[in-house]
Amino acid sequence: MFSQELWLENEKKCAVVRKSKQGRKRQELLAVALGVKVGVKSSLLWPPLKLFACSQISSLVRRAALTHNDNHFNYEKTHNFKVHTFRGPHWCEYCANFMWGLIAQGVRCSDCGLNVHKQCSKHVPNDCQPDLKRIKKVYCCDLTTLVKAHNTQRPMVVDICIREIEARGLENIPYYGLKSEGLYRVSGFTEHIEDVKMAFDRDGEKADISANIYPDINIITGALKLYFRDLPIPVITYDTYSKFIEAAKISNADERLEAVHEVLMLLPPAHYETLRYLMIHLKKVTLNEKDNFMNAENLGIVFGPTLMRPPEDSTLTTLRDMRYQKLIVQILIENEDVLF
Repeated sequence: MFSQELWLENEKKCAVVRKSKQGRKRQELLAVALGVKVGVKSSLLWPPLKLFACSQISSLVRRAALTHNDNHFNYEKTHNFKVHTFRGPHWCEYCANFMWGLIAQGVRCSDCGLNVHKQCSKHVPNDCQPDLKRIKKVYCCDLTTLVKAHNTQRPMVVDICIREIEARGLENIPYYGLKSEGLYRVSGFTEHIEDVKMAFDRDGEKADISANIYPDINIITGALKLYFRDLPIPVITYDTYSKFIEAAKISNADERLEAVHEVLMLLPPAHYETLRYLMIHLKKVTLNEKDNFMNAENLGIVFGPTLMRPPEDSTLTTLRDMRYQKLIVQILIENEDVLF
């Protein structure tokens, strides 16, 4: 009994030492990021400063992953397997064994066309490379699938629409482009927005959304918002939704900001990059608040339900979480330079 108590006491001491060493290593890493000397007996870094250092380190790692190869964005994607009946003899492309049976012999990835046994599909790595011939639409297509199929960093709709909106903002015309009153709040004509959607689905990156075709900028903003609403998995994914809502409920501002940053790191790379690019754009919108009357809070009201939806299709949950959805987007816009 005495030896067991002594062993437990030693284990506790070892755990404390390990935790202390890990804490010192983390402090040293943060100090390097900030260019500050931190001794063994130094005090903890000021929380906002610590968050900034963490965000810089995380951003550097993500940028390195995104720019590892300028011509190919290595976003991980799972295969979209569906049960398939093959005509004629077929072999599994994973184990190279024959697929027996007359119907439903195996599964096929509807995005890249990989054919494997149903059992083998559980062991196939997340290396799906979607084939453009199989991607029929731009809207309503999974975000990661779309960017991998077109080998782009972000969905083309997001890039093209934001470039068009900001380009119009460069023209010295009052209440035009980024200066348009109620930008993103005012809706464009639904039929014209549907025209833009069909143009992207039909022509892809060659779609013409210039001012000559669509002079009303609200049509472009409406098409961008529609793209986000039509995503089968929102930009802020179902898996991270509850974590973002819980982070929004934290009363302490510094702790809330750090919690939001930690959840951001859980987003799939393509979703993270799309959200980052959008927040940089929305920050530019707020810089023109005196003309467009759109601050971060107003944009949060517009984009909260657009960028994040609860996993369960419940009206009650949606209504209950609306204030937190708005707050999350507001925090992301106001702190985009720190969080991303």
